Amino acid sequence: MRPTDYMALYGKRFLLVLLLSTLAVVLISELGIIIQNESAARAPETVELVIPAGTAAKVDAGEEAPGIPDELSFVLGDTLLVRNQDEVDHTLGPLYIPAGTSAMLTLEEPENFALTCSFKPSRYLGLDVKPPTTWETRLTALAFGLPPTAALFFVYSLVVYPIGPKDETAAPTKTP
Repeated sequence: MRPTDYMALYGKRFLLVLLLSTLAVVLISELGIIIQNESAARAPETVELVIPAGTAAKVDAGEEAPGIPDELSFVLGDTLLVRNQDEVDHTLGPLYIPAGTSAMLTLEEPENFALTCSFKPSRYLGLDVKPPTTWETRLTALAFGLPPTAALFFVYSLVVYPIGPKDETAAPTKTP
């Protein structure tokens, strides 16, 4: 075989491996988002948290108020709207929410917060603020994942199916 023939074989193999690598990286990346039930794959919105009537009495008794989770997940830019339907004034971090009113908090930085609050027996509420998952972040993942995956697939393809000179002088073997 001539050197140009080898280059053509290597080039075709590399293009095939590049295609397979791209499919593998996209599949793994998107499956990861689906499996994790990625709540950050959306545009910012207003998320409502309702403090039901009788919450202060339940908290004083050491009980959880119904419908108030221990942790909340948000996308950067979300607005948390807290409605106080209780007869008692409550607080959540920097928010003061008088009885029968509401207050809003815009979440402008990605971070895990543990805010003090008066409507949980533990006296804190966890807020997880994530940057949104966009097409740009997905393409960035592809850009970081594709080169090493393609290189490994190419090397493995050479180990499994080597490209090299065929020994044309060897006698063909007969099968019985």
